[in-house]
Amino acid sequence: MKKKKLRSSDWFDNPKDPGLTALYLEKYLNYGLTRKDLQSGKPIIGIAQSGSDLSPCNRHFLKLSEYIKKGIRKAGGVPMEFPTHPIQETGKRPTAALDRNLSYLSLVEVLYGYPLDGVILTTGCDKTTPAALMAAATVNIPSIILSGGPALDGNYKGKKVGSGTIIWEGRRLYAKGEITYNEFMDMITAASPSAGHCNTMGTASTMNSIAEALGMSLPGSAIIPAPYTERKIISYKTGKRIVGMVKENLTPSKVMTKKAFENAVVVASAIGGSSNATTHLIAVAKQMGIKFDLSNWQKLGHKIPLLVNCQPAGEHLMEGFYRAGGVPAVMKELIKNKKLNTNVMTVTGKKLSENLKSKIKVNTDVIKNFENNLTEHAGFLVLRGNFFSSAIMKTSVISDEFKKRYLSNPKNLNSFICNAVVFEGPEDYHKRINSKKLKIDENSILIIRGCGPIGYPGSAEVVNMQPPDRLLKKGINALPTLGDGRQSGTSESPSILHVSPESAAGGDLGIIKTGDKIKIDLNKRKVDVLISNTEFKKRRAKRKIKPLKNQTPWQEISRLIVGQLEDGACIKTRSIYTNIIEKKGSLRHSH
Repeated sequence: MKKKKLRSSDWFDNPKDPGLTALYLEKYLNYGLTRKDLQSGKPIIGIAQSGSDLSPCNRHFLKLSEYIKKGIRKAGGVPMEFPTHPIQETGKRPTAALDRNLSYLSLVEVLYGYPLDGVILTTGCDKTTPAALMAAATVNIPSIILSGGPALDGNYKGKKVGSGTIIWEGRRLYAKGEITYNEFMDMITAASPSAGHCNTMGTASTMNSIAEALGMSLPGSAIIPAPYTERKIISYKTGKRIVGMVKENLTPSKVMTKKAFENAVVVASAIGGSSNATTHLIAVAKQMGIKFDLSNWQKLGHKIPLLVNCQPAGEHLMEGFYRAGGVPAVMKELIKNKKLNTNVMTVTGKKLSENLKSKIKVNTDVIKNFENNLTEHAGFLVLRGNFFSSAIMKTSVISDEFKKRYLSNPKNLNSFICNAVVFEGPEDYHKRINSKKLKIDENSILIIRGCGPIGYPGSAEVVNMQPPDRLLKKGINALPTLGDGRQSGTSESPSILHVSPESAAGGDLGIIKTGDKIKIDLNKRKVDVLISNTEFKKRRAKRKIKPLKNQTPWQEISRLIVGQLEDGACIKTRSIYTNIIEKKGSLRHSH
């Protein structure tokens, strides 16, 4: 079989144009590489370094990259490490979601514009994974995802505490006056005992599990805790494997097929994954050129049982999940029940069924089976309404308290009517939530707007609003909430999220008023405001969209070109950019 020409040889070994070859070679020899490295047919492997001081959840990749490089060199490749745009969920204002598309754009330019034959995409914190997968899909060079892994289990006064989830609990306790400020801070810091991303089944663990379910990372790699020796070993193995993928020309388009995306939805539902996964997976599919929308989440995922007993939908954390068998154990149980496509290719060069042949010892306290599941239907409800086209609700986190109060009327199960209390963004919510003038009670629904991809901008995790302090003290820990923003993957609130179109894009969420009656019917998957058609027309005619204030050039650009959460919140371009190396051809030379 004829050896495939390496893409990097067009830079470093082109006898037809020695002048340009010399130009490209020159500077890449000034830090230790040799001409032999670059001209002897060794594949050039990029390491997309997501770790930095600004990205503490991924920072340990600064050390793990040495193991990655050893693996690349052992397999006969040449590593080239480069930084990616930092995306830290808890550090970036106004929201890290604003930068997912920016990181994606940056990665596309690097992967397409530099002499790389394959790439290891290091991921961890929430948005780093979808940005990496989107770029891999667009450029379509051999690519593999390497998660940095979650932090070790947190512990506070003998109780397991998970990143993010403990914040919502701490906020409630602090609002009730049951803990002091210092105790609140102690609880939070106990949730991050080591290097690694959130140790709950938040968006970080969800998206890295999804990458494994898609076949884009080595089996069993997603949830290895960051400090474990196994994390170093999997980094080395990933470095070796990407070289093999280049030789086999195993590209993302051969792995991320429609059937692989279907698998990802099923796995996300079974693990009790973050609601953010819906938007991110749709975005990745779009860059892959695959039609995949919210209907797939309803059709494929809603009736999947919850199998993983981890916070926020359960009790345990990621260290326990890994020790219990991790993502492979969940996938084996799904395969046993004929819920996964097993004839799909993965980055191992083998089909999914081949990857999961070996027996796994499962801790059934953490990973359940279909017969002994935690929740019968664990996926996302895709809702429609007379004032929006779509929204989602995560059903695996509906608490017994919430079910009893709102969904247990024997005459009307899973349906209730409540009174709207409307907030214009999180600042307004924090300012007025405890105002007695609002008359918030257990029959209220808290509504927040101006928080979508255009309005915030970027879309913010602010919909999981807690009740006013006086209701918390009465034991009412959650009210129905609805908004055009998102919710943290570590929150246990069954909010109605991602309302599209958002108010800032002219959506009818913008005409809802405090005092309106809102009917929620989960059986029909409907959310309606109970006003007349005449009133609808009157309000629409009077509606005024507030002018948006941009604070940076990227905010302005993003607002002009970003889509809605229901459609992946992707950049809207006039051309389609998929598999661009093959479809768009070689780039022009720089000199």
